[in-house]
Amino acid sequence: MKHIFIVNPAAGKGKAATQIVPQIEAYFQMHPEIPFEIYTTKAQGDGTAYVESVAKTGEPVRFYACGGDGTLYEVVNGAYKYPNVSVGILPLGSGNDFARIFGKSDKLLDIGAQVHAQTRKFDLIDAGGHVAINQCSMGLDAEVCAKQAYFKKLPGVGGEFAYTMSLFYCLFRRLNSEFKIIIDDKKIVEGKMLFALCANSRWYGGGYKGAPKAVPDDGKLDFILVRKTVGRLKLAGLVGKYKRGEHLSWNFTEFVRGEKLQILSKNPAAVNVDGECEYVTESTFRILPAALNVILPDEQSYMQVLADI
Repeated sequence: MKHIFIVNPAAGKGKAATQIVPQIEAYFQMHPEIPFEIYTTKAQGDGTAYVESVAKTGEPVRFYACGGDGTLYEVVNGAYKYPNVSVGILPLGSGNDFARIFGKSDKLLDIGAQVHAQTRKFDLIDAGGHVAINQCSMGLDAEVCAKQAYFKKLPGVGGEFAYTMSLFYCLFRRLNSEFKIIIDDKKIVEGKMLFALCANSRWYGGGYKGAPKAVPDDGKLDFILVRKTVGRLKLAGLVGKYKRGEHLSWNFTEFVRGEKLQILSKNPAAVNVDGECEYVTESTFRILPAALNVILPDEQSYMQVLADI
């Protein structure tokens, strides 16, 4: 089996390539019997195209996303259609939100642990032409995600701080949307919403625990619907609780588990698919159960995170 490391040279403001490439090369120099390759992405979308070009040959292969959540998004979208492919994560970006589900294990950056690790089938989210492994949303938090990219460009501003700056910026601008939400083709929720979140895993925005009970291999998606019933200042005071995942008990939050979430918006609203954002009037998110072979270098650490609900 070949091991291919997809390296985003821009991830972590350039730190990904300088940190991990020497470690990869050193490991395989000691193990010349194991075939490997390092592929450095050249532009947005290049990772997806390259991964799929290799995956469609049908040969068993492991791809490792060496970067942040954007790099993982590209690798997953190139890999998920092919059962001969497994995907690993070497978290080297500014946010690394999906990687948080694996805990704080040092094995995530241990090349040997990754190469010899077992795999586990994870669910994905079908977002209409693309898939997400982490979270999708529509409304205010997608607006925050879209604006986060601007704040990340500022000197010294990383994933979590950029998200927080963007959140407060958006709180005092566009604050709600008129949504009609349909869950599993039957339950309907309508009215003014801050946002609707569809989650396969727990964190986004550089450490915000938007879906504190989500499990990426349970065959269900977590839907969190937050209504607009309180003012801007009160919402600003609740940011810390939201970051810690304490919002499911709020009387203007609704939490449902299901398999399909459809959102209809009266006006164009931002939609976020694992950090990729655009403006639409309709989005549909569906579960793809057990759709991706994910490399799990430390299963015990992963299980400990899942137990923390």
